[in-house]
Amino acid sequence: MASPRPILIIDDDAAVRETLLEQLALDGEFAPAAADCAKAASAMLDGENARFDAIVLDIGLPDADGREYCAQLRRSGISIPIIMLTGADAEQDVVRGLDSGANDYIAKPFRLNELVARLRAQLRVFDSSEHAVFTIGPYLFRPATKQLVENASGRKIRLTEKEAAILKFLYRAGGKPVPRQTLLNEVWGYNSAVTTHTLETHIYRLRQKIEPTPNDTRLLLTEGGGYRLEIKAMEVAA
Repeated sequence: MASPRPILIIDDDAAVRETLLEQLALDGEFAPAAADCAKAASAMLDGENARFDAIVLDIGLPDADGREYCAQLRRSGISIPIIMLTGADAEQDVVRGLDSGANDYIAKPFRLNELVARLRAQLRVFDSSEHAVFTIGPYLFRPATKQLVENASGRKIRLTEKEAAILKFLYRAGGKPVPRQTLLNEVWGYNSAVTTHTLETHIYRLRQKIEPTPNDTRLLLTEGGGYRLEIKAMEVAA
């Protein structure tokens, strides 16, 4: 199973924050953090090694209009999904929210299951978009184009569909080992005709492409009956 996806909740209502923090963390799918104002949120987003996969943003913050803050985040280069929460659901309010750069808009009171479903949907879309860019060691990884670009030289490395899927799933594991069978199931599906030898062959070819010295693996490691990406060499390129 992949590591929980970090979600930033920005809402000045303590009850809403606490409820979302508790409920989103329940099954391990998400790792929520919270801020009560735009200033606190910016500090978290700009923090060293900060990584968030999506933002849940209230429209009424004590130090900013949520729509204006959303537009500010977009101007600063943040492209991750933003879902806005509001007590106003009139059409003009929805349009203003979406025009500010929000991906989705939910009126309060809302059902948690609906928020979770929308989060999942937006994350799926983002993960497949050209905006999804990750840093893995010396490379920028663009899953949508199945391509690695070496930062220093600009050299481009083409990946097969399966190689890109392997890297993407290992990245989402946050540096934790992923068992071979889990990778097989996630990348190939539950196909009894595919064996661990197939996975090992793909890992070997992937290492030939991405490791500076393929016989001295430093990025794609064998560990715990599976594989993992070296977490110290990984950051999100926002």
